Amino acid sequence: MSGGNEALWLDARGRFEVREAGRPSPGPGQVVVRVRSVAVNPVDAIPAPFRRLVTPWVRYPTVIGTDVAGEIAAVGEGVTRFRIGDRVVGFAAGQERPRNTPSEGGFQRYVTVLERVCTGIPDAVSFERASVLPLALSTAAAGLYEEDQLALPFPGSTPPVRDEVVLVWGASTSVGTNAVQLARASGYAVVATAGRHNHDLVRSLGAEAVFDYRDRDVHLEVIDAVGGRQLAGTIAIGSGSLTHALRVVRGTEGDKRIASAYPDPITRLRALLERTRGIRVTSIWGGTPVVSPVGPAIFRDFLPEALASGRFRPAPEPRLSGVGLSQIPGALAELRAGVSAAKLIVTIDPEVQTS
Repeated sequence: MSGGNEALWLDARGRFEVREAGRPSPGPGQVVVRVRSVAVNPVDAIPAPFRRLVTPWVRYPTVIGTDVAGEIAAVGEGVTRFRIGDRVVGFAAGQERPRNTPSEGGFQRYVTVLERVCTGIPDAVSFERASVLPLALSTAAAGLYEEDQLALPFPGSTPPVRDEVVLVWGASTSVGTNAVQLARASGYAVVATAGRHNHDLVRSLGAEAVFDYRDRDVHLEVIDAVGGRQLAGTIAIGSGSLTHALRVVRGTEGDKRIASAYPDPITRLRALLERTRGIRVTSIWGGTPVVSPVGPAIFRDFLPEALASGRFRPAPEPRLSGVGLSQIPGALAELRAGVSAAKLIVTIDPEVQTS
C-alpha cells in the first residue's frame, strides 16, 4: 500500500491532536479499512484520570475509537471473505488488552481491523448508519452469549421458538437496542424497560412488552409480564439497573443470571452478596468477543445475512456530530452532556484523499 494516513492521537494527559500516522498494512487475518464514518462511545469519553483505571494496559500516545464503517483498502493473508472496495463495518480493537496498538484504533483514516469482527454491509445501509453497530453489538453479544455471562444459544435465521423470556433493562440504549434484536434472533421473547418516549422504538425491535423504568412499581409490572414463563437471563444496562433487575429475578422463576453492562466496584460487591441467594451477577466487557468464539459467530456467521435481509436493524439512530477527525473531541463532549436513543457519529470527509 502506498500513500499516507492521518489519525486523532490521544496523549497520556487526555489531549487530542490530529497528525500524521503510518499507513497500516494488514497482517494475517486482518483487513485495512478506509474509514468513512465513526461512532463515539462512553469509553472514548472517559476523562484522562479515570482512563488509566479502565484500560491501564494502554500505551500512549495512542489512537482510540472502536466503531468504524468504510471500504476495504487491503486484505491480509488468509482473508477470503473480503475484496478491496467492499463496504464493511468493523470493531477496531486497538484499545483491547490483547491488541493494544494505535494502528487498530478507529479514529483515523485507515485502520487495521480483525476479519473475525468485520461484517460486509449491503448497499441499502449507509456507512453512517452501520457505524453505530460494533461496540454496542459486541457488548450485547458478550452479555448474551459468552460462557461466563448468560451463555444463551447463538442467533440464527430461523431460530426455534423458546418458551422463555430475556429481560433487557435499559432497552433504548445502544447496547439495549442490540440486545433486544439478538435475543429475538435466538428465539426468545423479550420483556424490556425504557423511557416512555422510547417504547415504540423498543417494540419495533422485537420486544413484546416495554415498561417505563421510572415507574414506582415497574419491577412488579415486569414480573407480571413474564407471567408463568421462566427467565432465560437478564441484561441490566445503565446506572441503577442492577437494583431493579435483582427485584425481578427474585420474583420470577428460571435462570438467575444477570449480565451487568454497568461494571463498577459496587456491582462486583453486590455480585458477591447475591451469590449467597443463588443469583449470579457478572460484569460485561464489550471487547471480549474480539478474541472469543462469540466474535465470528456474530460478525461472520449471523450479521451479514441478517443485515441484508433486514431482519437486523442498525440501532440506535445515528446523529451527525461533525465532519472530519478534528470534530471527534466535540462529539465526545456532546456525548458527555447526554444522548438518548441515538448514537453520535462523525463522518470522515470522502473528498479528502490520502493516496
